[in-house]
Amino acid sequence: MSIYVGNLSYEVSSDDLSQVFAEYGTVSRVQVPMDRETGKMRGFAFVEMASEAEEAAAIAALDGAEWMGRDLKVNKAKPREDNKRSGGGGGGWGDKDRSSQRY
Repeated sequence: MSIYVGNLSYEVSSDDLSQVFAEYGTVSRVQVPMDRETGKMRGFAFVEMASEAEEAAAIAALDGAEWMGRDLKVNKAKPREDNKRSGGGGGGWGDKDRSSQRY
């Protein structure tokens, strides 16, 4: 299980995140993705904690909290989706009569 932490300051480090999340339990791992081209932080991170109860406590306390001048977005991380397309399909609406519908 992993926690997604978004809307982070670009100045934050993995140590900063470890310290904040340690207030809610044991931090097992912190991953701070970096931009390949610039080498700078991408504005989000993933934090893993020792138990789901600790993760739930951290999410409840930190989601929407102001930290380093930003309102954090903290929730359960969704499983990573493979960005590779699996064949066919292209463009269009798929229903030729749909273009005449009003929304």
